[in-house]
Amino acid sequence: MSLDELNKGVREFCERREWEQYHTPKELSIGMVNESSELLELFRFKETNEQFELLNDPANREDIEDEIADVLFFTLRFADLYDINLEEALSNKIEKNEERYPEKEYKQSNKKYDQ
Repeated sequence: MSLDELNKGVREFCERREWEQYHTPKELSIGMVNESSELLELFRFKETNEQFELLNDPANREDIEDEIADVLFFTLRFADLYDINLEEALSNKIEKNEERYPEKEYKQSNKKYDQ
């Protein structure tokens, strides 16, 4: 499914429920954070090997996929309602990161560009 098809599916889902009145920038941003936190909660206090075990267990993987889908849902909804071209935004961000994190300088480094 393409990004446009995903956007259309989210839009139609929300329109049939008349949710636009609730989907302000603040509320959608809160939704993204809440759903991201629910994803994080699944991995909280887990050692690295336990994290990968979660991903390999079908029941836990379904929970992980559900939370990622929820984050994507809110992201798509925000972008659709407020006219953000996600493909363009991501492309622009990658360009900025190419400048901030030159490959030679940041290869195998987790330091932030301003450190």
